[in-house]
Amino acid sequence: MVRLTLAQMRRSIGRLSAAGIAILIGTAFLTATLLAGTVINRITTDSIAAQFADSDLVVANGAGIDEAGLEEIRGTEGVEAADPQVMRAFELVSGSKRTYQVVVPTASDPRFEAQEVVEGAMPARSGEIALPSDVAERFGLALGDTVTVVRSVWTPSAEGAAPEAGAPTEEGAPSEDATAPADTATTPDEAAASAGEGGDAAPADEPAPDEEAPAGTFVDTNEKLTLVGTLDDPMGAYAQVGGAGVLSNEDLTVWEAESFVPGDSATSYNAVLVALAPGTDLEAVRSTVTGSLGGDTKVWTSAEYAKDQAAQMTGGEDVFTYVILTFAAIALLVAALVIANTFQVLVAQRTRTLALLRCVGADRKQLARSVLLEAVILGLVASVAGILFGIGLVQLALTVAGSMDLGIPLPSVVQVTAVAVLVPLLVGTVVTLVASFSPARAATRVAPLAALRPSDAPTLSSGAGRVRLAISSILVVGGAGLLVLGVLLGQQGSAEAGLLAATAGGAASFVGVLVGAIFWLPKVVSLVGKVLTGSGSTAKLAAANTLRNPRRTAATSTALLIGVTLVAMMSTGAVSARMSMNNELDGRYPVDVSLATDGYDEYGGNQPVELPQSTIATAEKVDGVESVVPLTATSVTVPLDGNDITFLARGVDPGAATALSRDKKAVEGLAPGTVVVPAGVAESWDISTGDQLVLTAAPLPEDANPEGTPATLEALVTPMGGRALLVTPQTLEGVATGAPVTTAWVGLADVNDAASVVPALQDALADSDLPIDVTGAAVERAMYQKVVDTILGVIVGLLAVAVVIALIGVANTLSLSVIERRRESATLRAIGLSRSQLRWMLAIEGMLIAGVGAVLGILLGILYGWAGASAALAVMGDVTLAVPWRDVALVLVVALVAGLLASVIPGRSAARTSPVEALAVD
Repeated sequence: MVRLTLAQMRRSIGRLSAAGIAILIGTAFLTATLLAGTVINRITTDSIAAQFADSDLVVANGAGIDEAGLEEIRGTEGVEAADPQVMRAFELVSGSKRTYQVVVPTASDPRFEAQEVVEGAMPARSGEIALPSDVAERFGLALGDTVTVVRSVWTPSAEGAAPEAGAPTEEGAPSEDATAPADTATTPDEAAASAGEGGDAAPADEPAPDEEAPAGTFVDTNEKLTLVGTLDDPMGAYAQVGGAGVLSNEDLTVWEAESFVPGDSATSYNAVLVALAPGTDLEAVRSTVTGSLGGDTKVWTSAEYAKDQAAQMTGGEDVFTYVILTFAAIALLVAALVIANTFQVLVAQRTRTLALLRCVGADRKQLARSVLLEAVILGLVASVAGILFGIGLVQLALTVAGSMDLGIPLPSVVQVTAVAVLVPLLVGTVVTLVASFSPARAATRVAPLAALRPSDAPTLSSGAGRVRLAISSILVVGGAGLLVLGVLLGQQGSAEAGLLAATAGGAASFVGVLVGAIFWLPKVVSLVGKVLTGSGSTAKLAAANTLRNPRRTAATSTALLIGVTLVAMMSTGAVSARMSMNNELDGRYPVDVSLATDGYDEYGGNQPVELPQSTIATAEKVDGVESVVPLTATSVTVPLDGNDITFLARGVDPGAATALSRDKKAVEGLAPGTVVVPAGVAESWDISTGDQLVLTAAPLPEDANPEGTPATLEALVTPMGGRALLVTPQTLEGVATGAPVTTAWVGLADVNDAASVVPALQDALADSDLPIDVTGAAVERAMYQKVVDTILGVIVGLLAVAVVIALIGVANTLSLSVIERRRESATLRAIGLSRSQLRWMLAIEGMLIAGVGAVLGILLGILYGWAGASAALAVMGDVTLAVPWRDVALVLVVALVAGLLASVIPGRSAARTSPVEALAVD
């Protein structure tokens, strides 16, 4: 039987090619996923280990290592040097450019230095800084230039003075509005944590509850530093935080001490790098340090610590690999449908051969083993080819990425693991074997007498059992119920429970649709064919052919249905999320973009800096900008809860503000005698619409006695974002005479162009003498659009693999149909059907199968996308459901064109066959 099986495979090599290609793509995808996961894990581990440079040991303690512990380590016999691992983040300013820059102290030993000097040198004294080369280039800095570092210094309140907005109250708790800005009220520890570092210094202890915290606030202080060196990070030690600058130990130590609230404990460190003297026994030092520090102290080599930190970052799980494996599983599922379809037809094609084998003594088990052996051989060969192809793809990706200088340590050669080879080989073979079970059973049911019957066109049973129908109905109905429940839970604020229920319901209902496809999908294809193809004989034959073998039609169209449904679902969910996000941003911000010189001082308290008219004129000339409206501003005090609270008040023309605002409610009612209060401020200070607020010009550092008259205004609470109060320019001029223009609101001609207009606006203002804060809905919209589009592009690209495999199945189905219907095609040719009509009949058949599968997939995808968006996004507010018409149209066109192209080779094969030759076939 083995020789017979191999002989049959050689005769059917053309028919097996499509199934082999399907499994090849699936296993290549799986192999590439596993190898990519290995590469990413290695990059992550190497990047973390790079922070430790050439240190011999890393001492870590969850409770932190204090100064005494650090000295204990340094005093251990054999330890030549020990540095705490410290990482901080400060605002870096040069002209109009600013960024948050992570910095580390100079190393006491060259073995602790992870970066290399490109130009200049490392800081050797106070007042010096070294920066990554790309940061220096972006800021236009050369060696010897001055750069400003903004740091937070704890400043006690004057005795008896009322606390400023956001400053701690007499009881030591922050005031209700929490009005210290996020950038000025953030300690260095918190800033470093926000920059992505989780292992530098442990947070300082908070005062005990019964202790009275000192009154005061964090105040920004500018430090002028000289650039003495530019740096390169060859191993990507700080790639996760965008690169690190280097400060002198002296500066960083002083700055850190001044950033603590009096009474806080001294800084402790989570990790200390250790360099050993030559010839020192590493294990002996490890044992000594562990014993002397005690507690939860662990002493690792740098490689061991890097692996531990990488595991903590991912929760001990390779999340990336698991996510991509999901898409690989989808591709293999679609491949299994194509393979099962192929083997079903192969068995049907060999009906007379199998019957003859039964006549000469072959039993049922031998026939079944023959089909299964054929599947195993096909699975092994295609899987091996897929593994080689997948390895080649990853190697090509590494080669291309390595030439792009991405700033991360990329391996030059792909590291092939046993798992990356054995798992795809096993999965590919098993999937092919499982897909052949049903055809193998069909082979055992061939009667010996079938060999004596005329050779009609093979057909397969089109019936489907009641059990399948019952299972399908239960899954569809139950899944739909869970889907509705998930949407309702999401709308009630239970986002996680809603998403879980919607996901389970969507999966169950989709499986039900697939299981029951045999009952309805072929009839839909035939009905659509009859409706769209008219009365032409060729079109009628094509529509009728789709019902000739319902199982094959259902399997082929279902394979495409899976891929298209998932693509449409992700696209619909993404566009709905984007629309909902845009609506939310429109509610939070009154305008698209805000240009301000006081963007970091919305709490008031600092001298307003006037926005130059030249800056406004420059903004007006940027392509995509429709209008620019200037706003005056000054700091005012408002008596609330017994204290004078300082706010920033802005003056804007009501008509211009209304015309520019995306959300008219944000500035609704602004008029002389009123003050618009943002909803967040109103909630913090218990302000309601109709309340009377008294605005008084606040004393500023450079203007102790401001001119103006206090004004009593009626409060209007609106959904406007931010913390600044809004009044008319005339009202503000009365409160504070000569209030300067510090802000300009910018309206875009098309808000959907935010991703291109905002960067152009930022570039146009880059040469301004003053730092201009560019904020607003369009800025966030541009950022989120880029993130959403990138994620969507990756996901759709992965799912496209399943669609490609499904389209291979369409071509396979048509090819097998041509072989099956050789005599029928010859008869049609004999009675007058031309070659072009025969080719057109197959083209219509292919487009019907692909088109119906695509349309149904699009409809299901939109439904599931809407349900998922409603369940997941309802917690953020009203969800806007949208349809990605462009993506939908593209998928449909691709499916129809692919169906047409899939018919080309089968059509040519059918047209080339002579009618006499075809009729001569047994």
